[in-house]
Formats: sequence, C-alpha cells, structure tokens
Amino acid sequence: RDQQVKVRGFRIELGEIEAALAAVPGVRQAVVVARNDGAAAGDARLVAYVVAEDPEAPPMTSSVRRQLRRSLPDYMVPSLVLALDSLPLTPNGKIDRQRLPDPLQAAAAEPRVRTLPEPGTEQLLADVWKAVLGIEDVRAEDNFFEIGGHSLLALRVTAAVERRTGQRLDPRSMFFQTLSQLAVQLEETRAVTAAEAQPS
Repeated sequence: RDQQVKVRGFRIELGEIEAALAAVPGVRQAVVVARNDGAAAGDARLVAYVVAEDPEAPPMTSSVRRQLRRSLPDYMVPSLVLALDSLPLTPNGKIDRQRLPDPLQAAAAEPRVRTLPEPGTEQLLADVWKAVLGIEDVRAEDNFFEIGGHSLLALRVTAAVERRTGQRLDPRSMFFQTLSQLAVQLEETRAVTAAEAQPS
C-alpha cells in the first residue's frame, strides 16, 4: 500500500509521486520520502532519490522536476532530487528508507563549482535563503528549489526581499533561475524603478 504523508497541509500518496518519477526518461528506480531536515515545524520537504538507467549520464534535477510538473500538482513535486548509484535494501530485499542519505549533506558533497555570493544583492538574497531554509551554505549557482525550497517558502523569500529592498521578486522566477540570475533581475528592476521616478 502506498505510504501517505501530510506536507504543507496536503495529504500525499508517496507511491503516486514514485510512479510519476518512474515515467521520467532516464530514471530506472525511484523512492520518495518526506523529511524535516533543517526545516521549521510544518515545513517537511519531499525528497526523491533516483537511480539512473545510465549511471554515467543521470538526468538533471531541474529536468526531472520540470517533467513531474506536467503530471503532478506543485505541492507533490519533490523539493530535492538526489541521484544514487543504487537504493539501500533491507535483508529481505525491500527499500530501506532509514538508510537513505541526508539529501542536504549529499548535495553539499557533490563536486561542482561553488562560487560565493558577491557583496550586495547576491549576498542579501543568500542571507534570506539561509534564514528561510535553515541552512548555512548558499552559493551563487544554487537554485532555490534544488537546495530544499518549495512554493510556500518561495513566498516567504519574496516577502522578505520586498521588506529589505522595496522590490517585488516574482516567486515563479525562482523555479529555474540561480541566485546570481535572480540578483541581476532584482538590480534591473531597481534601475527601471529609479529611472521612472526621475522627473521628466
């Protein structure tokens, strides 16, 4: 029987998400869990662990999440997608959910370019993300949803950014843009607003 969990007020069948993941090109196996790692009470995050059909070319996290949005409502799309070589099994051959790795630690350990946010708008955004997500490390290449964010938390980010800068950030832009790209967008909006405020 599918495992049912409650996330952000919605009752979710994890098996339904796993079935959608299994239909994503390049995914051979998948398991989904709800985790509270570093999250505030009531902010459990859906985490998907996937095994690629081709270990040398696992599907990109953003691609997997984009595919899932075609068949699932936003609240059922996992915040994090982590590629594994294989899923841990119990002695009787079932998936051992207790041995699935901490997704935030695993993501931080991945070898990739890690650029510190630039002072100014990038650092302001990074500070907001850290506070909202309850994490300590945010880099310029990070995507909010790929480091643990979800739609409700994105709204908290946009509210915090508006309080601190007076600029409105479209939460939908956080789905596919990195922190540095969002910072550029904020700066461009600020420049346009300042220009419009100048007397003609």
